[in-house]
Amino acid sequence: MRRALRLGRFPVLLTLALIVSLVVLPGRADVVVRVCVLLLAGYVLAQLLTRLRSSLPERGTSPVDAALSTRPRRAARVPELEKIEREVTLGLTTAFDLHFRLRPTLRRIASELLRARRGIDLDANPQAARRALGEQTWELVREDREPPLDRFGRGLDLDSLRHVVVSLEAL
Repeated sequence: MRRALRLGRFPVLLTLALIVSLVVLPGRADVVVRVCVLLLAGYVLAQLLTRLRSSLPERGTSPVDAALSTRPRRAARVPELEKIEREVTLGLTTAFDLHFRLRPTLRRIASELLRARRGIDLDANPQAARRALGEQTWELVREDREPPLDRFGRGLDLDSLRHVVVSLEAL
């Protein structure tokens, strides 16, 4: 009942406005009637669209849209691993990068492994560290290693790096 009263309010007001307009403007009756019919048609159309919208299910994301919008995430890389990869690449390229970039990382790794697995301090007991690491690895990580004279000279070759890694893993 309330809904019918609410829906009928506008047409009743429109009819009253039509009657008043016809009394006030008797020579313009055809224009006034056309305007009222147009307003009534707009009102009916708006009510129909409102009912149609409320009868439809709520719009959500379709399964197809959801599947297309989710892209597989790239696996997050560990920043420290990326840093080591860069150091290895540069260390294989030039002697400067080997000495000032890759060597400190290899030295830190060797020091920590020697201390944790063998109880040897790399700097305090260099002879024991040399025996544990092997000659090639020791030459690379020893504290008193001189910087290269030719900064753009060849870095470490891949086989030597592989040997260093194997000796560190053997600790």
